[in-house]
Amino acid sequence: MTIQRSVVSTEHAPGAIGPYSQAIIAGDLVFCSGQLPMDPSTGQLIEGSIEEQTRRVLDNLSGLLEAAGSSLKHVVKTTIFLADMNDFAAVNGAYGEYFDNEPPARSTVQAARLPRDARVEIEAIAIRA
Repeated sequence: MTIQRSVVSTEHAPGAIGPYSQAIIAGDLVFCSGQLPMDPSTGQLIEGSIEEQTRRVLDNLSGLLEAAGSSLKHVVKTTIFLADMNDFAAVNGAYGEYFDNEPPARSTVQAARLPRDARVEIEAIAIRA
């Protein structure tokens, strides 16, 4: 069985800061690389609360998924990486604004350090619509 694989690239999410793709489409699935709270137009981390940073991350994921022919409502699994697990409740609150009805499966872990010293990073797997 041969599965088609293609790279997704969009200006509606921050560009890759290393040798990886923003997302990969494989068959009917979209695998999104971890998104940081970066402004796609400047490539800089945004200032603000952990809730604002989480919303920026999810907006970036949304733009990336749309470019791949999917959306947040088609996400089946996310992984949240936190610099500090004490931010869990605040991140959970902002996350719930985007995934309030039938949320995807999820894992949340604390990482020793995230790229660019970000406080939150989220990756996702979705079905293509």
